[in-house]
Amino acid sequence: MTAPHKPRVGLALGSGSARGWAHIGVIRALEEAGIRPDLVCGTSIGALVGAAYAAGELDRLESWVLGLQIGDVVGLADLSLSAGLLKGDRLMHFFRRNVADRPIEQLEVPFAAVATSLQTGAEVWLRSGSTLDAVRASIALPGIFTPVRREGSLLVDGGLANPIPVSVARAMGADVVIAVDLGSDILGRFFRTAAAPEAPDSHPQWMVKLREDLAALASDKSPEEPPMPSLMDVLSTSMDIVQVRIARSRLAGEPPEVLVAPRLARLRLVDFHCAKEAIEEGRQAVERVAQSLALLNDQVL
Repeated sequence: MTAPHKPRVGLALGSGSARGWAHIGVIRALEEAGIRPDLVCGTSIGALVGAAYAAGELDRLESWVLGLQIGDVVGLADLSLSAGLLKGDRLMHFFRRNVADRPIEQLEVPFAAVATSLQTGAEVWLRSGSTLDAVRASIALPGIFTPVRREGSLLVDGGLANPIPVSVARAMGADVVIAVDLGSDILGRFFRTAAAPEAPDSHPQWMVKLREDLAALASDKSPEEPPMPSLMDVLSTSMDIVQVRIARSRLAGEPPEVLVAPRLARLRLVDFHCAKEAIEEGRQAVERVAQSLALLNDQVL
């Protein structure tokens, strides 16, 4: 008699910029629940965290992000006047200095990163070659990071084509997929949070006051009306709309067995210094689907 087939568990980590540190909390909570993914794939920030997990470097990544301050985030910026505001060289130099860049084929856990071809709009699955080069392509948010050249193509953020890569996990051989959606509560977040007070430890008071003053100067409305959103808010919210619409459409056609949805709309595009909050919310998001995970655990153990 042949032994029964043990289902392979795939982890699909979605895009979401600074909200992506929640992926660390999700992975920690899954491991504590006895679920260790057999393979992992990710889009954008999901590719970065997924690569660290697949390489056995998640502890080092978590330690680094928990120590990030606003000044550190600013220090990683390297302005560009070409195809994006940032070249991304400083960020990738940091990872190359602190994380061993092995070929994807040699990682401890099978891994894939998702990018998008700027020429054709097709999604591109990166499953070979330099792990960090694949991550750099996957996080190339249009207008923010410059595109990446790879085999004659210009690659940008994978969230434009496949924000939550369930299909990639299936193609890699996953029998059951746990997907992490970082965009479940972000639509309209500016209009929900504009009138609400900032979290006490979210931003320095001088930054909050400066943003309020600039918004007041830029607004041509009466004091009784809400201020107009900033340029960055307009751009990031527009990108949110695109990615959420794509994600919902794709999830309807290729649903995962378990969908984990951290609630982090309050974090803005570059709030990478809020890692502690994001990681904790990732843990809590797993707790909210504990019943589904218990059923899954019965299948895979």
